[in-house]
Amino acid sequence: MLTKDSKTSPVIEIRDLHKSYGDLDVLKGVSMTAERGQVISLIGSSGSGKSTLLRCANLLEDSQSGEILFEGEPISWKGSGHMRRPRDRKQIMRIRTNLSMVFQQFNLWAHMTILENVMEAPVTVLGRDKSEVETSARAYLDRVGIGDKCDVYPAQMSGGQQQRAAIARALCMEPKALLFDEPTSALDPELEQEVVKVIKSLATEGRTMMIVTHDMRMAADISDHVVFLHQGLIEEQGPPAALFGKPKSKRLQQFLSSTVSA
Repeated sequence: MLTKDSKTSPVIEIRDLHKSYGDLDVLKGVSMTAERGQVISLIGSSGSGKSTLLRCANLLEDSQSGEILFEGEPISWKGSGHMRRPRDRKQIMRIRTNLSMVFQQFNLWAHMTILENVMEAPVTVLGRDKSEVETSARAYLDRVGIGDKCDVYPAQMSGGQQQRAAIARALCMEPKALLFDEPTSALDPELEQEVVKVIKSLATEGRTMMIVTHDMRMAADISDHVVFLHQGLIEEQGPPAALFGKPKSKRLQQFLSSTVSA
């Protein structure tokens, strides 16, 4: 159950999170919050832990220690270390339906039309009325600029169109937060801009979003807060003007320099 002050609590709060795969420590004590309506970008080099942090926040990965809270409600765990697992499956399902994830690969069902893809989870997972969901799905497909593709199958669409369909699918769950894991990394530059445009427009609507991205320009343009991860720790964080304009950490300076010159 949500706490009585869930409306004022951060949508997502992470406290001293540790995650490892065997002997490989990926997250070494990360703490951060995503306030309601805040857009947070997670940046860092490959292997820094940013995608793992996002997957732990969405409870797709089990962490070994630390706390994760959703609207003030802590995840209940059993066991410890590599044996730690969520205690209450119903809690996990309830929270996960409020945290919609958009992946690098679009993960659309090939045998379903785009409209059917967008409708599937709200109908089967949330048990919502099919006609009501169809109305919402069509509206969200219009919202991301592909309302004319409702009856098309994923294989008949470009990568940019498929990713926009994946965003519409996430929106149709009416989530409390949207989580993006490198949403443009699988796209060529022209198609990438289609998706960036949609994400930028969503950022103006007061939606809570956490975005793992390699696109520093997008991170600078849309973020309220930027987190730079390095070797499983937060090396530096703050408003985009500070991180991109006056980075304090040598690691961040090197990262931004290599990103600009790449």
